[in-house]
Amino acid sequence: MSALGGPKQTGGVQPPTAIGLVGGIVLVIIALAIAFFVVQMAGLIALIGIIIGGILIAFGVHFVPVGGAPAAMGQAPGIATGVAMLAAGAGLAGLFGGAWAAEFGLAVALAGGAVGGGLMMAITCLMVNVTYIFGMGIPAASGKVDKDPITGDTFPAYKSQGTEGHGLPFISYVGGVIGGTLGGLGGTLIYLMLLGVYEEVLPVAMNASVEEIAPVAISLAGIFAVGMFLVNAVLAAYNITGTIEGPHDPKFKRFPRAVIAAAVASAVTGIFAIMLVGVL
Repeated sequence: MSALGGPKQTGGVQPPTAIGLVGGIVLVIIALAIAFFVVQMAGLIALIGIIIGGILIAFGVHFVPVGGAPAAMGQAPGIATGVAMLAAGAGLAGLFGGAWAAEFGLAVALAGGAVGGGLMMAITCLMVNVTYIFGMGIPAASGKVDKDPITGDTFPAYKSQGTEGHGLPFISYVGGVIGGTLGGLGGTLIYLMLLGVYEEVLPVAMNASVEEIAPVAISLAGIFAVGMFLVNAVLAAYNITGTIEGPHDPKFKRFPRAVIAAAVASAVTGIFAIMLVGVL
């Protein structure tokens, strides 16, 4: 059973229930209305950006190859950690890159966040395979497909008996980079939207210049962006329930449920972040 209702999770496609879908849409509309009432059009645009950022994060998490404890023992493909932890690492790397480039404009900052998250995952996936191949002496073999969709490499001959596969196939590597890129992009978008609202509202509320309130605005935007990233990453992790190899894994088809949940969660948490300064 999930937050959106429906039967117990399996590997196939599981659309959300009608009640969950309608309830989610209602919550999003209410949050958008409150944002417009509190901070006018700036709040509405910011909340829409936050919702889009949350959706990008939840969708990107499903690309990331996570093997958990079994992967650490060479019993399953993927990176030997949890879904939320790995996604948070990629998102924070992207968020730092995007925040550093915020002064250069929206497009440059978003590109910086996307590159930061993707680069972090690219390096992580590379070192994971180096450890598996040269440290543990095991080749990359998927347990979900017999052939790599990108390279065409076959896996059955290299898959050890009694395992679900091992290592990090190329399709999983590519999925990890895509997931990190989307996560970094989404986290940076949330940060920039909040920063824009705070820089517009706080100077009036505190009777100060934009330069004077900049440390407060940047700190608040960063704190809330990290928190929202973790919320959406954990929601996606609950949707995945366990390990996932990447975009070729049957569990990847579950992402629509996570996208809807992320939109609702981002709307609810985002409105609180906006109201924090909107009521001043």
